[in-house]
Amino acid sequence: SFPGGKRDPADGDAVATALRETREELGLALGAERVWGLLRTVPDRRGMMVAPVIANLGPLEDVTLTPNPQEVEEVFTIPLDHLLQPENQGYTHFRAKGRYSHTLPVFLHGPYKVWGLTAIITELTLELLAPDLY
Repeated sequence: SFPGGKRDPADGDAVATALRETREELGLALGAERVWGLLRTVPDRRGMMVAPVIANLGPLEDVTLTPNPQEVEEVFTIPLDHLLQPENQGYTHFRAKGRYSHTLPVFLHGPYKVWGLTAIITELTLELLAPDLY
């Protein structure tokens, strides 16, 4: 999933929260000038509203991550062109009490399956970055 967490009292806004969480979870210090903007807020499964913040990390070859092992089990990346290939996209249909409940996007990448809130945010990002391709 993406770095994230609850807003601390010292955080000025959603961007400050995202930059702090990225630093705490991945050891990556980004300045506010790297932020492209915010996507629309989306609810998580408990009803809390999540404000996705999109930033430019620059070339991944130049990025050094130091994941916090207490918060991050594994780090992987997925190229944009891979996400845009239809064979790597899908949907999961959920049932509740024996009836259709809802559908969420899923993205596949080797052994990884991106689903849940991370897939929803990925889909919103693809709609923004590649509206003619996704």
